[in-house]
Amino acid sequence: MMNRAATQFPYQNPDLSLPVRIDDLIMRLTLDEKIELMCQYQADIPRLGLQKYKHGTEGAHGVAWLGEATVFPQNIGLACTWNPGLLQKIGSVIGDEARVYYQRNSSINGLTIWAPTVDLERDPRWGRTEEGYGEDPFLTGRLTTSLVQGLQGDDPFYYKAVATLKHFYANNNELYRGSASISIDPRNKREYYLKAFEPAIRDGRAASIMTAYNGVNGIPCNLNHEVNEIVKGEWNMDGFVVSDAGDVLGTVTDHHYTDSYAKAVAGSIKAGIDNITDDQPVSFQALHDALDQGFLTEEDLNRALRNTFRVRFRLGEFDPPERNPYSHVPEETLCSSEHNALSLAAAQESIVLLKNDGLLPLRRELDSIAVIGPLADEAFTDAYSGTPPYRITPLQGISEKMQDRTVGYTTGMDQIRIRTSTSGKYVCLRDSGDDSAVLVADGNVAAEATVFECSDWGFGSFTLREVDSHKFVTVSEDGFLTATAEAVGGWFVKETFRFEALEKGSFTMRSWHDKPIIPDVHGLLKASEGQGEFVMEIVNHGIEKAIKLAKEAETAIVFVGNNPYINGKETIDRPDITLPPAQLELIQAARAVNPKTIVVIVGSYPFAVNWENKHVPSIIFTSHAGQELGHAVADVLFGDYNPAGRLNMTWYSSMDQLPDLMNYDIIKGKRTYQYFDEEVLYPFGHGMSYTDFKYGELNLGREVLKENETFLVSIHVCNSGSRPGDEVVQLYIRADNSRVTRPLKTLMGFDRIYLLPGESKTVQFSLKVQDLAFWDVTRERYCVEKGMYTLMAGSSSSKIFSMTTLHVEGEKIPARSLGEWVKAVNYDDYKNIYLDECREGGESIRPVAGSGWIAFHDVDLNEWPVKFMARVSGNIQGGEISLTLDSPAGDPIAVCLVLPTGGTQAWTTAECEVPFRLEISEQRKLYLHLKGDVQISSFCLQLL
Repeated sequence: MMNRAATQFPYQNPDLSLPVRIDDLIMRLTLDEKIELMCQYQADIPRLGLQKYKHGTEGAHGVAWLGEATVFPQNIGLACTWNPGLLQKIGSVIGDEARVYYQRNSSINGLTIWAPTVDLERDPRWGRTEEGYGEDPFLTGRLTTSLVQGLQGDDPFYYKAVATLKHFYANNNELYRGSASISIDPRNKREYYLKAFEPAIRDGRAASIMTAYNGVNGIPCNLNHEVNEIVKGEWNMDGFVVSDAGDVLGTVTDHHYTDSYAKAVAGSIKAGIDNITDDQPVSFQALHDALDQGFLTEEDLNRALRNTFRVRFRLGEFDPPERNPYSHVPEETLCSSEHNALSLAAAQESIVLLKNDGLLPLRRELDSIAVIGPLADEAFTDAYSGTPPYRITPLQGISEKMQDRTVGYTTGMDQIRIRTSTSGKYVCLRDSGDDSAVLVADGNVAAEATVFECSDWGFGSFTLREVDSHKFVTVSEDGFLTATAEAVGGWFVKETFRFEALEKGSFTMRSWHDKPIIPDVHGLLKASEGQGEFVMEIVNHGIEKAIKLAKEAETAIVFVGNNPYINGKETIDRPDITLPPAQLELIQAARAVNPKTIVVIVGSYPFAVNWENKHVPSIIFTSHAGQELGHAVADVLFGDYNPAGRLNMTWYSSMDQLPDLMNYDIIKGKRTYQYFDEEVLYPFGHGMSYTDFKYGELNLGREVLKENETFLVSIHVCNSGSRPGDEVVQLYIRADNSRVTRPLKTLMGFDRIYLLPGESKTVQFSLKVQDLAFWDVTRERYCVEKGMYTLMAGSSSSKIFSMTTLHVEGEKIPARSLGEWVKAVNYDDYKNIYLDECREGGESIRPVAGSGWIAFHDVDLNEWPVKFMARVSGNIQGGEISLTLDSPAGDPIAVCLVLPTGGTQAWTTAECEVPFRLEISEQRKLYLHLKGDVQISSFCLQLL
């Protein structure tokens, strides 16, 4: 923190108003200094007493990358708690521990925390599913708002730390994430994707937000006008916007949207980016160039710096410590016993009991347990985890419960020797003389060979772990294979290998970057060019040991799931949603010899566990739950904690139930519980308990309501079982009649309650009629329709116990009039179209593969003949727009030729006469068919 010896400048005077202090500081900066303050690592200005500051401390589920800190469950696990109060406590811990590190070194340990991840998870294949809070905007909004409130603190002026919401918006794929543009129409945008971000800013007052790598409707997110219009305008965010790492320069290198870095930084800043996370020397030069070339003004920089410094002032950086309630957090707060206890509570609350045919909880009198599987003795961290002060694995937790009784353990993975096919030499671990153990094919007999545990993570990914040292084989910087890695991880996961079987039992190995593994002239194994062939000899069959242990034990527990760095992570989407085949085989083998087999899934995302659900008596799901994973799982298994986690995502039966990964239309694509109308494996909100709950009738204070009113919904819930436990009461609403396709149900309220056996509680929800609104594309605003609404209460989205109806005196949407210009994106239906940018402003529609249509319903077509007019781009080849009525298969009533315009930059007005005359006055459906190299931004029908 800055030197308090003298407050020689007005900006250092805490008695002045914040705007005055900010303006004073900005006024004293030179232009060069302003440029040096525009990036993530803000420069120090000694003459002004301004110290260095870094924006962006990772803190997804605990402070990360700075040293030891309390680690909580992954966000997908935290969301399964359905407990906003818990999330607020966790946010407060993250803020406290970030403060400790800031106090140690304020110039490199910043207080602007890059969390939480608010991106909605409409597809379980997303590689970063572990980072989000699920598929529902209401649940995500409630939980992330609470986390933000805890992290930022409750002081009216000072922030404990600052939350940065990630990533605005529609960021739910890793495939082409830095170059792809996502097509999203207004209803999907307003009713789904934006809904998740809005509460954390409006209610949580999140002071920062990060833009996404992708584009939306043809415009890179760092250039998206909605940052200014919606985030800073409609939602009134009182903080700053930061770009994701490398994204501003990626406007040129990845999106190819602009042809110079100067235009990229200028466009980003004008669109609302206040702080650039990118190569700083290149960014500084680009800012100088943008100013010199007139793309930016100094006032543009001033506006951005006001936003970033407003946050720094409110973090207390420039004020006496006695003014700031968060100025000193005791050092012993870091990884304190209280924080460890909260980590355990979070891990316990996050566990979901997916299935239970009476096998759980386990009997205390068990004499023996077989603990099996590659996840059994692991407590993995992920790319955005902190460094936990300790780790309790499931094996440790179960062993503590069993005390001196028998606990058998095996990973179920094979232990192997490897030799080359050509020389027959065995692969051995040799000391290279520089404290590393290299792999060399120089062993003459099997007894000399090093034994590795070979873990099959599915979909072609394997790891090798030297049995004696317990270290993983990895690829060194110079390409040689060494057994030196303590864990699998890193941005490039160099501990993964791919094996390809050849004839006669031999195989090839390929490295993480797809290079062949070969022995060099000295026998050293190296990732290089060429062809290396190897033979694998099984020393111990993992599945045979698993079968033996399962057969001998009273109960077998098989731990399966994923390694957070393999087959699904940042930059890599999942190839499938099933468990690895080797893990399924392990489960089947244990179940075949022991009917009392339990499966515990430790995972970062949902899995299609169809065979398991049919044949295994009890199944538990937990995320990679941090330092207390093992204690939490053991507590649930033995009944010391009654599970009450609820799924935050739909668990589908297979990928066949999912549309293309890049399809972001949840309405027409029937995504998530809101629109998916087939049977699923486990529904959104699902989770079981060791006790039973009974629901009473839903009660409404009033059954007829008007727009803008608030109403109460209540329901009586009783614990009718024999154990105390939590129940998550869920309230859903459905619009029974609507002009448009509405969700099958939408979550509108939830409450996690604790009840003793026989205890009852009345759960009450307060709702606004405005919460029932949808986005009316005909008038570009939210609308509450007149009609009946069904309210449903239950323990999941599919397990509804009580229903009632509500009549709302809302609006009736009038017929469309096309006499004025209508935006093409405000369609009611479509086929084979893509939303893109209109380079003269706004958005446009273009056909996919040269042909598609958009439809406009309830169109008032009473006056004819008319002229069809449209703002279009014919690009290089041109095309046509034809009009049909009532059906896309109808005969055209008009065809409008669109001439080439020389590229998408050029737009013109195309027009044609529509001579067709209606016989009677009525409302119709109008279809616009786009063919060829055509884009349309708006159109109208004008009387001749």
